[in-house]
Amino acid sequence: MGVKVVANNRKAKHEYFLLDTFEAGIVLKGSEIKSIRAGQLSLAQAYVSIEGGEAWLLNAHIAPYNQANRFNHDPLRPRKLLLHRKQIKKLFESVRQKGTTIVPLRVYLKDGKAKVEIALAKGKKHYDKRAEIAKRDAQRELDRRYKQRR
Repeated sequence: MGVKVVANNRKAKHEYFLLDTFEAGIVLKGSEIKSIRAGQLSLAQAYVSIEGGEAWLLNAHIAPYNQANRFNHDPLRPRKLLLHRKQIKKLFESVRQKGTTIVPLRVYLKDGKAKVEIALAKGKKHYDKRAEIAKRDAQRELDRRYKQRR
């Protein structure tokens, strides 16, 4: 079937240095998967927390599904992530260090199942962000000049 990207967290690469990525399944209700298939998902404020040996996706907004009426879900409810025990342990050990966190990068459908790509990340300082923007602008200017020569 392939992979269909439903939502991206575009701010993550700007706000964090991404150290390691993982693919996790998500425990969802029926109305939630239907909303995700319709593209009604936002990762803007989402983050991942490890509690009691389990990984949880918090603050991910999945819009209520219109046809689900009274059986609808809470849009911001915590959702359990499905990871191997060794992966959860590695994430937990890394998060205990100062300055690292776990952020969701994207949600996609793979063979009909919703998956979330999460990353172990370290926060960027303001000067890191400015340097990255300057580098991107310089590259854009070079590309523009190269294109004009052709």
